[in-house]
This record gives sequence, C-alpha cells and structure tokens, in this order.
Amino acid sequence: MTAFTLSAVAPDPSWRDLRSHVRGFIADELAAQRFTPVIDGWLTGWSETFSRALAGQGWIGMTIPRQYGGQGRSHFERFVVTEELLVAGAPVAAHWIADRQVAPSLMRYGTEEQKNELLPAIAAGRCTFAIGMSEPDSGSDLASVRTRAVPVDGGWRLNGTKVWTSGAHHANKILVLARTSGSHADRHRGLSQLIVDLRAPGVNIVPIESLDGGHHFNEVVFTDCRVPAADLLGVEGEGWQQVTAELGYERSGPERFLSVALLVRLLIEHAASGAVSADPVLGQFVARLHGLHQMSLSVAAALERGENADAAAAMVKMLGTSTEGDLVQAADYIIGSMGGPLRDAVARATLQRPGFTLRGGTNEVLAGVVARGLGLR
Repeated sequence: MTAFTLSAVAPDPSWRDLRSHVRGFIADELAAQRFTPVIDGWLTGWSETFSRALAGQGWIGMTIPRQYGGQGRSHFERFVVTEELLVAGAPVAAHWIADRQVAPSLMRYGTEEQKNELLPAIAAGRCTFAIGMSEPDSGSDLASVRTRAVPVDGGWRLNGTKVWTSGAHHANKILVLARTSGSHADRHRGLSQLIVDLRAPGVNIVPIESLDGGHHFNEVVFTDCRVPAADLLGVEGEGWQQVTAELGYERSGPERFLSVALLVRLLIEHAASGAVSADPVLGQFVARLHGLHQMSLSVAAALERGENADAAAAMVKMLGTSTEGDLVQAADYIIGSMGGPLRDAVARATLQRPGFTLRGGTNEVLAGVVARGLGLR
C-alpha cells in the first residue's frame, strides 16, 4: 500500500517573534486605516499597495532564494506570516497566486531567464498572476482542457477559454495549461504550461460578477494569441505533471480553512463580551481549526523536505473548506437577528461560501486524490 503521513511539527521559538512582528505591522496598518479587514481576503481583497508594503517587510517571496530576489526563508516562516494575514482579514489577493504557486513552479521548472525576470518582480509585489486551469463545461476534470497552443515561428499560437480566473482583470500575467501536442483523448499527455501576458493582443477578459455584484472571477478568451517560445514553462508535453505538483501548494495552505477567520474572531469577541451565547459549537469549531492548522503545517514540513504532498494537501483542502462552510452556517444560527459588523461578516461569508469547496478542486475530486494516496484505488 502507498500511504502518506501527517507528522506533528514542533514550533520553533523564532516563529513567536515573527508572529509578533507581523501582528505589530498589521496593527499599525489598521491604525493608519490603510486597509479594512475583509472576509476571504486572499480572493476578494486586491490591493497592490498593501502587497508592496508586505514586500517591503520581506513577506512576499519568502521561500524564493536570495539570488532571485527572495528571502531564502523556510516554508514554516511563510506559513506563520500567511496565517497572521488571513486572521487579520488583510487584502492579500494581489500577490497571493504569484507567491503561493507560480513562484515555486518557476523555481522548479523555470529557465534561468524566467527566474531572473519574474522571481524578483514577484518578491517585490510588482508582478501579479492569475491561473488558467478551469474551462467551460469541464467542471473539475482538469485533464479535459481544450485550450490549444500550436507551434508557430518563434513560439506558439494560443486559442481557447479559461474560466473562474481569479483576479485576471487586475493581474499582469496568467499561467495557462494548454494542449500543445496530441489530441483531446490523450488526457494527461501533450499538455504544457505557458506564461501569457494578459495585455497581449488576442486576450479578452470577460467579467463574471458574483450575486452581490462583486467582480473577482473572469472568463479569459485567447484568440490567436502569440506566445513567445521563451514563455513555455518547463518541458513541452509535461504540463500535467507540473500542474499536479503545483496543486500541492494551492490546496494545502491555511487559506483553505482561514478564509472566514475574521468571522471566527468576531464571534469569539462577541461571546467574550456576552453579546452572543458562548455556544459550545463555537468551541468545537475552534478545535477543528486547530487540528487543520496542525495538518496544514505538516504539509508545509513535507514541502520543506521536498516531498510529494499531493494527497495530504487534498485532505487539508477537503476538510478545511468543509469546515469553513459549516462554520458560516453555524455562525448564522448563533447570532440570530443580531445586526452590526458581525451580521455584515456573516452575510459576506455566506456569499463567498459556495466557492469554498469548488476552487482548487471539488470535494468529490479531492476524495479520489486522497483515496489514491492511501492506496485504496
């Protein structure tokens, strides 16, 4: 049987100092009214100004080697900073995708030219990315992509459509999974990743508005878009292997269970003041979040060791986003008819809730990933 383990991670004393530093920075930013805390801030809170302020602290590109403009720090240290930003409801969407998954992919598969051009810009908060994976009518079947790039003189001609592309209307570039050889029936073979300028000719970005009129998602249509040969990431035809490795970073982070951390904090504050009943259900959720914290931290340990963490990451994502949804429902019940900031937070979390278990792969798909990791199928 092939299995995976989630090992306990002992906290390093230096993490406490780092947490204190981040909390002090956030307190100063809030006092200066430089940002307003938001639910699901890693998706909805786009502020390039705030991201560059974080970059000035060395908190973007923390795991990027110093030779490429990063900090050369550990996945654990990045985890600490990430948690604190999420709990604060900070607007971190601008740098999130570039820092979370594009930078590790560049470090692993990129050419020296790509690393030297893009990694310092990501670490400085100057280069933002969207991810072009999902497509219309494909659901969570990532291997069914129909976007195709055909070789032409000097590069590729890209045609196709990507959907649910978070932040594409703001971002500088998009990392696109496309078929570059073979046929649709080949599934995992013949796929490649291309780095595409979102302002290039042949790129059309169509807004997808949320029920409340918010604009975070987009449909991105490529029509005879020319992509230079130098913007192929990794090896032609090996995009599937690259993407599955990348998903370990996308699925395992604390954003998969702390998207509504701001709501939890408000609930605890109101319970402490007696404004809402200290329902034991709240304590149960705090315990679940603590368990998820430990699981996610153990995946960070596996990534630090360079190990494959696909199945463990899928488990974190599946359990984490389910917990988020349950928490929003419970919060709505706990506060009853109460108004004010807590009601506003519950309303915002309710609007975001449908996306929790969809983005990054549905629970049904993730259950299959976990089962294969356990050798059950």
